[in-house]
Amino acid sequence: MKNKARGLFDEQFRLDKIGKQNDPLVKLQAHIDFEIFRKPLEAHFELGKDRSLGGRPPFDYLMMFKILILQRYYNLGDDNTEYAILDRLSFMRFLGLTISDTVPDAKTIWNFKNELAKAKVIEQLFSLLDKILTKRGVILNKGKMVDASIVEVPIQRNSRAENQQLNEGNIPDDWKDQPDKLRQKDVDAKWVTHNGKSYYGYKDHVKADEQTKLITGYQVTPANVHDSEMMGALIDKRDRGQKMYADSAYRSEKIENELNAKNVISSIHEKGYRNKPLTKAQQKRNRKKSKVRARVEHIFGFMTNSMNRMYIRCRNFIRAEATIGLMNLTYNLFRLTQIKVNLRSL
Repeated sequence: MKNKARGLFDEQFRLDKIGKQNDPLVKLQAHIDFEIFRKPLEAHFELGKDRSLGGRPPFDYLMMFKILILQRYYNLGDDNTEYAILDRLSFMRFLGLTISDTVPDAKTIWNFKNELAKAKVIEQLFSLLDKILTKRGVILNKGKMVDASIVEVPIQRNSRAENQQLNEGNIPDDWKDQPDKLRQKDVDAKWVTHNGKSYYGYKDHVKADEQTKLITGYQVTPANVHDSEMMGALIDKRDRGQKMYADSAYRSEKIENELNAKNVISSIHEKGYRNKPLTKAQQKRNRKKSKVRARVEHIFGFMTNSMNRMYIRCRNFIRAEATIGLMNLTYNLFRLTQIKVNLRSL
């Protein structure tokens, strides 16, 4: 069959058809005001910049940030992100690009992301959204949930002796003499065994609003850090007077005392012990708590399924912390979109 000549509005017709296929990016664009992120991004990149030097102007900082959101939602590497923007009309529409515009290459995307990671800008952007949603009453602050999940990274092919040195906090001597090799190694990620299976990477510790399931705080650690160790770091003054839900892994005398000292009400699952099983009353209380606590698992379920697995491509803690922060921020943007869509349908 002979191809017909390209029409003036063919691209728009195709985009309209994509929109009718329930494109999540259309909803995201419709319900999220990305302009709130422009000022802090420009403030960071323009700080100390000498405009008299000239040179090619950089890509729009907000567009570059939206590229990182695309990366996290679809879990793409830098090269695949560049290809996908060139290939997908839906990506171009989300970024405000046309077929004739220049697309940032993989190196430009990496450099932008790395700059944000070094300066901890992602944490600032996450906090900015959190403050806005709190001020607008979207985050209800009537209860909080805490949980953690492993975020895997590419496995390092190290010898047993090298892994032992790394676990002790030491860099193998022969790596120190090979800077190129050392740059390719992740000396910060750690192994952990969970439910009989070994994982390598980091851990995303999150605190979420009980009713909206929006993440209100997070901490990133190597994967071998126990979930309960980060409870103290996740609590802040806004949690005062609220119930704190978590599974029994967080139950300890230390944490109970810490919550009490900070005027936070413990709704952590109670534990049974050898020769001292849970009473029927304790089991009943745990079942009641589970109805709330289970909601935090929806967060990691969305990241695993809709965001295509909790897996990142990083080689050190600084980049992993920023990438996991982006993962949490991306989740919040899509969760906020879902909340707004549900409110409109009522």
